[in-house]
Amino acid sequence: MEKLIIEGGVKLEGEVRISGAKNAALPLIAATLLAPGEHVLKNVPDLRDTRTMLKLLENLGVRSERNGDVLKIDSTDLESGEAPYDLVKTMRASVLVLGPLLARLGRARVSLPGGCAIGARPINYHINGLELLGVTCDLEGGYVDATIDGRMKGNTIYFDLPSVTGTENLLMAAVQAEGTTVIKNAAREPEVGNLVDMLNGMGARIEGRDTDRLTIHGVENLNPANCAIIPDRIETGTYLIAIAATGGEGVVTHCNPSHLPSLLEKLRATGLRIEETESTITVRQPNGSATPGPLKGTDITTSPYPGYPTDLQAQFMALMTLASGISAVHETIFENRFMHVAELQRLGAKIKVDGHTAVVDGCSMNGLNGARVMATDLRASSSLVIAGLAASGRTEISRIYHLERGYEGLVDKLTALGARVWKEQE
Repeated sequence: MEKLIIEGGVKLEGEVRISGAKNAALPLIAATLLAPGEHVLKNVPDLRDTRTMLKLLENLGVRSERNGDVLKIDSTDLESGEAPYDLVKTMRASVLVLGPLLARLGRARVSLPGGCAIGARPINYHINGLELLGVTCDLEGGYVDATIDGRMKGNTIYFDLPSVTGTENLLMAAVQAEGTTVIKNAAREPEVGNLVDMLNGMGARIEGRDTDRLTIHGVENLNPANCAIIPDRIETGTYLIAIAATGGEGVVTHCNPSHLPSLLEKLRATGLRIEETESTITVRQPNGSATPGPLKGTDITTSPYPGYPTDLQAQFMALMTLASGISAVHETIFENRFMHVAELQRLGAKIKVDGHTAVVDGCSMNGLNGARVMATDLRASSSLVIAGLAASGRTEISRIYHLERGYEGLVDKLTALGARVWKEQE
């Protein structure tokens, strides 16, 4: 097992190119199950999670071939409708094959999902929605056994709370249902919009992109897809925060600033100067000073898009440990997403947790000190990287397989920005 070593205290400067979005690539890969033939996906990140999804598809009889960031997927010989526990346990997004398998084969047996230990994320929205479309679902032995006799039937589905994977799964299930399906209080994340674009390009008829009401007019057949994955907004935010935390200045390229309205607003509130173009974001320290003072403490509250993303909560908390004054981080999406707090405290951070709120007592720039810490989930691990980069001395992060699930070429990208970072065997 590998660990990440960081010699901190170096300002990050320069340019960093953003990869395709993991959270968009996974549902788009799953959607290739809907239509036989060769699908072409571009800007696909090479990550542990995308490799897991491809291995799952291979287990179903699907072939794939990667050339750089272009992925060719041939789903002509789809033969199995079972997603086994050994593959699904490591990645919650594996449940996204449920809808496409039902639409294509009329049956699916999918293990209940795993992934990051950040709290309960039940798939009841998926099950309830499928049953409204006429699917029979049985939960037994840790699996969802789902069957449908003939085509699914369109219906109206309402989510009590927006669910990204629930919206995506039901979109893929409903595109070939008889009649019209309406998903109310649907998730509005850009990754959902990316999937809508792909499905419409395949011949689906979906209205309401980027709104909380999606209307799907069922079609009988779909064609193979040819589309691109959107830039990763979470990776974008992570690098912006990392550059800011080290007192550096830099440019994030090949991104989409319109996908991060709440983060950019909060970064500006700290005093950072943020400049946007259509595909770049530049972050500069306050007042353009060569030796800037500390940033201003700023509160955040996570909420569904376009609110502040829960996947950037831990990173912003790391930044706030270096800001002046008190800031509060309110987590409203997941009940167990403060596991990084104890590890940040090992680096010298002053944080107190009260229920779903973490109160951060900021310190001056470079007020953290290197230490040995452990990653507990994907986004928590990136907050430790940010803190380690800003800290003085050496930081060792173990269990970095979490990082490899969501950040393509992390060491190379950080090194290009000037960081002193490398991997070693435990």
